[in-house]
Amino acid sequence: MEQIIRAPQDLTYLSWSKIRNSSGAAGSFLKAQEGDGSDRIYYKLSDYDSYHGVTGHESVNEIIADRLLTVLDIPHLSYQLIHADIIVDNKLIRTWLCASRNFRQRGEKKDALDVYYSSSKLPNESPLEFCIRNGWAEYIWQMLLVDYLILNRDRHGANIEVLINRFKKSVRLAPLFDHGVSLFSRIPDDAALAKEDVMADKPVQCFIGSRSAWENLHLIPPGQFPRVRPLQESDRQALLDELDDAISIYRLERSWEMIWRRWQEYENLRNQG
Repeated sequence: MEQIIRAPQDLTYLSWSKIRNSSGAAGSFLKAQEGDGSDRIYYKLSDYDSYHGVTGHESVNEIIADRLLTVLDIPHLSYQLIHADIIVDNKLIRTWLCASRNFRQRGEKKDALDVYYSSSKLPNESPLEFCIRNGWAEYIWQMLLVDYLILNRDRHGANIEVLINRFKKSVRLAPLFDHGVSLFSRIPDDAALAKEDVMADKPVQCFIGSRSAWENLHLIPPGQFPRVRPLQESDRQALLDELDDAISIYRLERSWEMIWRRWQEYENLRNQG
């Protein structure tokens, strides 16, 4: 699958539904889909409001996170970045959006982790303890690492999905997905971006942990840091290549600065353990 489609595509036939931004900020995330079963394609638009139009950068962030997870060798949902014409609120808009394919296998039903936890937990069992008991510790450690590196602020209980196959009697967690509300998605322009501290520990949503991505890294027990391919400075191009048509070069450079400096901080923590 070609990861970036630059030639504008005609997606004006899609019907977009508004999903309230779960981070509590103004605006909405619009989603659409087409196809059935394993051929279903899900489309997601960056932050939008009816007056300003598309204002966010979440779609590009999904591609950067996708590439980062590939470099780290962490299983995840793959995304495609598409330049397209769409119609929202009866207005023709040319924008960048992202698309992904159905990751469920035949016979699988999905459940949000928070819902599954509520129905299946032991008395006084925390979400983290529940995941460890179910054999998902490595998945959680990888998730906490990635969410720290990109400052993912939206890992609520429905952004982790449980896939249940009652015929095979199997339960698994879906590949990591939905990393758009990360990096500098809430920063409107390069002037504001220049004032940002890439190491700032801003409040995050994390169903498994706390409101601090840095504190959540400390949930990983010594000796259990996730098995990933170490990030290197030479990986910069692999993360940022050919994205400058969609967002500014300066935003790309600051995104890499955040990821790389946070990786170095993570390495210091891991080596102390």
